Amino acid sequence: MSSIKMFEKPLGMRDTLPEIYEKLELIRSTGRALLRERGYEIIKTPSVEYYDTVGKASAISDARLFKLVDSQGNTLVLRPDMTTPIARVATSKLLKEKIPQRLAYFANVFRAQQREGGRPAEFDQMGIELIGDNSVYADAEVIMTAIDLVKAYQITDFKVTIGHAGVLSCILKDYTESDAQADDLNDLLVQRNFVGFEEAVLAFDLPKTKSDALLAYIADAISLPSIEAIEKYVRKNDALEYMRNLARILDAAGYEEYIAFDFTLSSHMSYYTGMLFEVFASGSGFPLGNGGRYDGLMQHFGSQVGATGFGLRVDRVFEAMPKIKVEKDEVLVLFTAERFAEALEAVQQLRAQGKQVTFQSYEGIENIEALKAHFKIINEYNSREA
Repeated sequence: MSSIKMFEKPLGMRDTLPEIYEKLELIRSTGRALLRERGYEIIKTPSVEYYDTVGKASAISDARLFKLVDSQGNTLVLRPDMTTPIARVATSKLLKEKIPQRLAYFANVFRAQQREGGRPAEFDQMGIELIGDNSVYADAEVIMTAIDLVKAYQITDFKVTIGHAGVLSCILKDYTESDAQADDLNDLLVQRNFVGFEEAVLAFDLPKTKSDALLAYIADAISLPSIEAIEKYVRKNDALEYMRNLARILDAAGYEEYIAFDFTLSSHMSYYTGMLFEVFASGSGFPLGNGGRYDGLMQHFGSQVGATGFGLRVDRVFEAMPKIKVEKDEVLVLFTAERFAEALEAVQQLRAQGKQVTFQSYEGIENIEALKAHFKIINEYNSREA
């Protein structure tokens, strides 16, 4: 193991400098206001959870968990997502008080990196969880809220791509010869590796009717003109009817221009059991976020209720936003010891007006002109000017 350099940070960790921090705070405050308007209450969970509860249930691979051991020998994890901790606290407490629960969060999550590749090991997420509602209207509400949130950040060129884990699973199992083959193809779709998908289909040596159907399905499902177009590949089932109803609701609410359906969509988050979606926008090479229905996760915690939600990566939202300038009304007040009281009174008046005031003595700085260069407004209380 190489020695750690003086200013080196752990793999994947980043510093957030003041200017960026202020812009991220603007993103958070905008999000909080919008979500509260829609009846979502902000929740905060511990940064550290038990591995046997949240860690194992999170659907984040074991290799990407930050693990610790407490003084009693219990294995802990830094929370790898927010959905799982919220499912835990909702099941243990909140659902006994009110159903459904509408919860929102703004929190940092941690996912270990195996090597430096520009990906953060700690990043901020914001999102919502609607717990205790099995209806298609709950899924529609979550998707519409995600769209409204993205629009609130003045992002105009974006799309929400919607799929269904049940429909995809049905198709893959119908046209393969084993669960292992279906799982292999699903893993390739999680990676969006369509070339690998086609190669795997041919390598399985399936009956020609099945291999032809899978290859045609991949080509059609990516650019689906309507949900009806997928019917030739799948048996009639409740999941497909559910998606028709979802599409009708979103159209009636006026959100059709922001959505597209893609029944090749799959997620590494294995707790998604029904509808799932991703948010894409120009300006970011990765999805801004994702969401979906995760009834299975609630069952893991012993609760037989439906749940749906989404999470957005704050750093990716920041990338996709138009450049924002945080207005600062900063004033520098310089003073000598003899005029301290007078300068302090002026500072208090300026702060009462809402201005950001730096109160600095001449004695505490060496290069006065260098400090002045960072401020537009400068008030000086120098004994020589008294």
